[in-house]
Amino acid sequence: MGRHQGKLSAFLSNRWLVFVASTWVQSCAGIGYLFGSISPVIKYSLGYNQRQIARLGVAKDLGDCVGFLAGALCEILPLWAALLVGALQNLVGYGWVWLIVTERAPALPLWGMCILIFFGTNGETYFNTAALVSCVQNFPKSRGPIVGILKGFAGLSGAILTQIYAMMNSPDHSALIFMVAVGPSMVVISLMFIVRPVGGHRQVRSTDKSSFMFIYSVCLLLASYLMGVMLLEDLVELNQIVIILFTTVLVLLLVVPILIPLMLTFYFDATSPIQECLLPEPEKEELNKSSENAVHNEVILSEVEDEKPKDVDLLPEVERQKQIAQLQAKLFQAAAVGAVRVKRRKGPRRGEDFTLMQALIKADFWLIFVSLLLGAGSGLTVIDNLGQMSQSLGYDDTHIFVSMISIWNFLGRIAGGYFSEIVVRDHAYPRPVAMAVAQVVMAVGHLFFAMGWPGTMYIGTLLIGLGFGAHWAIVPAAASELFGLKNFGTLYNFLTVANPAGSLIFSGLIASVIYDHEAEKQSRMHYSGASLARRLLYDTQPYLDEPLTCEGAICFYLTSLIMSGLCIIAVILSMILVHRTKIVYAHLYGKAHT
Repeated sequence: MGRHQGKLSAFLSNRWLVFVASTWVQSCAGIGYLFGSISPVIKYSLGYNQRQIARLGVAKDLGDCVGFLAGALCEILPLWAALLVGALQNLVGYGWVWLIVTERAPALPLWGMCILIFFGTNGETYFNTAALVSCVQNFPKSRGPIVGILKGFAGLSGAILTQIYAMMNSPDHSALIFMVAVGPSMVVISLMFIVRPVGGHRQVRSTDKSSFMFIYSVCLLLASYLMGVMLLEDLVELNQIVIILFTTVLVLLLVVPILIPLMLTFYFDATSPIQECLLPEPEKEELNKSSENAVHNEVILSEVEDEKPKDVDLLPEVERQKQIAQLQAKLFQAAAVGAVRVKRRKGPRRGEDFTLMQALIKADFWLIFVSLLLGAGSGLTVIDNLGQMSQSLGYDDTHIFVSMISIWNFLGRIAGGYFSEIVVRDHAYPRPVAMAVAQVVMAVGHLFFAMGWPGTMYIGTLLIGLGFGAHWAIVPAAASELFGLKNFGTLYNFLTVANPAGSLIFSGLIASVIYDHEAEKQSRMHYSGASLARRLLYDTQPYLDEPLTCEGAICFYLTSLIMSGLCIIAVILSMILVHRTKIVYAHLYGKAHT
């Protein structure tokens, strides 16, 4: 009995169980990506125009990205308490919106609806923060894959929730809002005591690499399966029993990764982990001594930057590294005998730990921010307006495109983290070059949306989803490399403000204004073309009595062209950042590369 209890305790404290539970939390944490599906319901239920819907979208983006409070509470409160706060916010915010849309509660003014949308969506920042904090601490040597996979599941959550909604087969479209309010809250509350740091650095196993490959395989299978199911449901009228079967298989695919902690706990030797506590005393002392040396070496390497000649970076790579190595050796020797006193600069160098105020005066930080604003901001505008974009091109079912862009967003995050890691690890080249590639892809995607040719919605969602998702795997890693990990949470939360800022500009001030302008023109033309008898039955300005609807590619033509041009500007900014940080990445990864 005691043995079984010990196994159960080991299972509940297994870092892979925490990781799998975190992927389940993230699978319902991207509720903001469903705004394109619920916005038409809100628009027609409350009689909003596109400009008012755009303001709700900006409120949603602010709630999704402003996570300063979530980060602070995750440091002060236990993570389960932070998850509970997020679940309650989600339930209250979107639950109230559902009550208003279904006329079970009195309607609020637009600013009141904005507060509800902000409050409800802000709950997911607690989900994201708690999952990332737990898993990064449990997998300190695998931050890249961990962040990419977790952020990927957050991006895929839109497709997952949409498929579950399809299984419900509710004739009431407002049921999707109810599911957004209740579903994520139930999942998070049921898992909130599992998602936590468990001393994962002491659970390193030789099978970790194969475990990650298994997770990657499940991710690719899950994305492929969802894409096939969504396309089949869009092209063929399926029986409800078949849809329920498809959804059941989806849930099973989400559950499959639980096999990893089960196998590690119940079927592998419990003594196989490489745990620090099992090291002999001499090895522990050696480990402590090497840690002290690492800190000292970091100081010396910073001193090399001060002492090296200015023209050394212009030399060929082999000669440059040779001279730097000679200077480094002299500094080590001088520091060892006390001939020089190693000094530190007043401010940190790129690659060291920055505070937010120190980072804000660095051009590299603002290059990342503005490039992210232009690239990810334009992608978020497409996500927020996807319902209206698909309707304007004659598609009745907008859910398929919301699901598809969610799937491509997921794959973009997985691929962005994977390939950008190859760029830095194998070639010691700046990671932002991967961001530039993603922005080129997005620029082409916006052009497809502008053309409005048959089938371009599918190609556009593919390119925009991949490019947008890649940003959120590349930017966090690049920020941690250039500005350190000590204050990473604060720096990252500041960078995420670029998302709603871009949405405010592109969706609130460009896309919605152009859409309403074109819709008003079309309404005037329909009214002027109507017969005199029919016009006498209406007011003199009938187009003002109901929500304006725009039809045709013209609705988002100019907007898409503008956003494509801004993505090109983002590419230029990213390449400037690449040029400025070549030396930094050569120092960070060049030694491992050579």
